[in-house]
Amino acid sequence: MTESISRMAQRRALWLALAANGGFLVVEAAGGVAFHSLALLADAAHMLTDVAGLVVALVAQRLVDRPATSRHTFGLQRAEVLGAQANGLALIAAAGLIIFEAARRVGSPGHVNGGGLLLVAAAGLVVNVASAAVLARAAGRSLNMRGAFLHMALDAAGSVGAMAAGVAVVGWNAAWFDPAVSVLIGLLVVWSAWGLLRDTAHVLLEGTPKGIRPEQVEASLAADPAVEAVHHLHMWNLASDVPALSAHVILNGERTLHDAQATGERLKATLAESFGITHATLELECHPCDGDHPSAVTL
Repeated sequence: MTESISRMAQRRALWLALAANGGFLVVEAAGGVAFHSLALLADAAHMLTDVAGLVVALVAQRLVDRPATSRHTFGLQRAEVLGAQANGLALIAAAGLIIFEAARRVGSPGHVNGGGLLLVAAAGLVVNVASAAVLARAAGRSLNMRGAFLHMALDAAGSVGAMAAGVAVVGWNAAWFDPAVSVLIGLLVVWSAWGLLRDTAHVLLEGTPKGIRPEQVEASLAADPAVEAVHHLHMWNLASDVPALSAHVILNGERTLHDAQATGERLKATLAESFGITHATLELECHPCDGDHPSAVTL
């Protein structure tokens, strides 16, 4: 139930951010053309990827909620990781375009209307900060939501850079500052996108969930009075915010099937309460699984 409420809050946050940014995209692009500002056009190009990224995030979020089937027994929970990866690639592409165009104009920045640039950039900052705040509150540990938040946060940084360019033009007639700021915005986008791509690759490669140490999980399971040893412990993410685990647990003494099941349920409750792992498969054994004693119960 809590996970469902969280998903609903995330979708609502994405829709709000999409509406705000879609509307302002038109304003910023028009301002960039009217005031001859590459910084505004660069930020508008980035905002276009924001709008596309938010659409991708919404589609991914919808796919995550689809029920499991015989073809996809875990459902489509990794769709949100793929959505985050698509957003990371979109950020890299946008940064490349921004840096390329800025490099062409550094030597001949042309005339820039500093006052108009400053006004539009300030309005963009308000939209981006508000959108980022809405997404941050609903993000949780979702890489999909993190990707959407990064779009907004980097656009806010871009708006600050554009405002700085406006001040430089108004105060010192430094038109060169406009494309220079655009290069910095592009480099910032690349840096953040790389981190997002790295984290999505970690999930897709079945990496250990962030913030959970396998040795601590194993020690917690082994601390149960009914457990003799734990081995073959594996952890991964179904979605970026849904950790999963499988492990072999050797029980001490001679235990009935009922006792073993009760122990397994207790261990699963420990995993959920202590580490947030609600998807766990435990193979309960009365002897080490060395091939001579195959007796085991899987829960």
